[in-house]
Amino acid sequence: MKITAVETVVVNAVMRNWIFVKVVTDQPGLHGWGEATLEWKTKAVTGAVEDLAPFVVGEDPARIEHLVGRMARFSFWPLGSIGMSALSGIEQALWDIKGKALGVPVYELLGGRVRDSVRVYTHMRRGRHDGHVGTGDISAFCDAVQETVEMGYDAIKLGFVPYTGYDAPLSAVRHVAKLAEAVRERVGDEVDVMTDFHGRPDSIDAAKAFIDVIAPIKPLFVEEPIQPGDAAAMADLARRVDCPLATGERLFTPREFSDIAEARAVAYVQPDLAHCGGLSGGRRIAAIAEAAHMGVMPHNPMGPVAGAVALQFDAATPNFVIQEEAVGIVPWFEEICSAYPLSLKNGAWEIPMAPGLGIEIDEDAAARHPFEPEVIPALDSILPDGRIANW
Repeated sequence: MKITAVETVVVNAVMRNWIFVKVVTDQPGLHGWGEATLEWKTKAVTGAVEDLAPFVVGEDPARIEHLVGRMARFSFWPLGSIGMSALSGIEQALWDIKGKALGVPVYELLGGRVRDSVRVYTHMRRGRHDGHVGTGDISAFCDAVQETVEMGYDAIKLGFVPYTGYDAPLSAVRHVAKLAEAVRERVGDEVDVMTDFHGRPDSIDAAKAFIDVIAPIKPLFVEEPIQPGDAAAMADLARRVDCPLATGERLFTPREFSDIAEARAVAYVQPDLAHCGGLSGGRRIAAIAEAAHMGVMPHNPMGPVAGAVALQFDAATPNFVIQEEAVGIVPWFEEICSAYPLSLKNGAWEIPMAPGLGIEIDEDAAARHPFEPEVIPALDSILPDGRIANW
């Protein structure tokens, strides 16, 4: 069996363009799907997929580690977020092909499932692009949170913290305290609440000021309280606060996650399988985290293929904790799939039995949502004095 082509299918989902990668083989009807979605870098990633294709076309798709090495090492230059996303999409599709060829789900190739379901969390109104409610009106914010929980979730991630810089204005800190307390009171103790700082604070002290007023509601974690990449600073912050921290969506290599693990910087790591080398990279990162007593909570606010990949990974990963999803980001999320494995029951995904990733993209349906420039919410991240903030 040989790879004959590597193709991309781009689907506009308003907030982001989903980049699906299709790896085609010389066996009639046998192909694999992956996802390489990277916000606001669509043309760069599709170009990178094109650049990497010559390294795998003509090769045996079953030699997954070998082909990952060809793409990474033959490239010479570090691949970065764009190249790693392209590599990840191709890598995922190889697992899909192998599972289909052998007639087994991908998780069986990863050592078999270690759990019977995969717990998930969502965003406000399931991530719907027009469902965001600002933090200014606490009552309306809580109404939207309650509405989301009533959709069948027992865990939700929210944004509490405003754009900030090196300081944390007292009025903003007090408002976040009221907002967090109101959310906890509305949903009760049976719903896990998480909050994503998006690395907005520029200083450890600013991050700590906001974490300290959120900590009393016992969030499952605070995500990216400072910008990623500084393991020592994250570890310093972790020792100053009474709240679990998480990071990882903007880290790509085992070396970066090893730095986090060695510093015991967070309680949970959040690799994104669309950026960190796919399932191969994710498995290495999970092993590093497990050795440091850290749980794995994969990042994934993207499309259905990314969800299908995460589901297979989660089913076979012992230190997996909970999976991010955004299956409501557009109302036709499921409609572009002719086979769709993401079935929610009691706040968790059921584990599918279909071979490969268990997903097929309906390319005719996908074509009804062609590439468009995404909505870019980061353009609003301006501080009162005009300085650009971290989104």
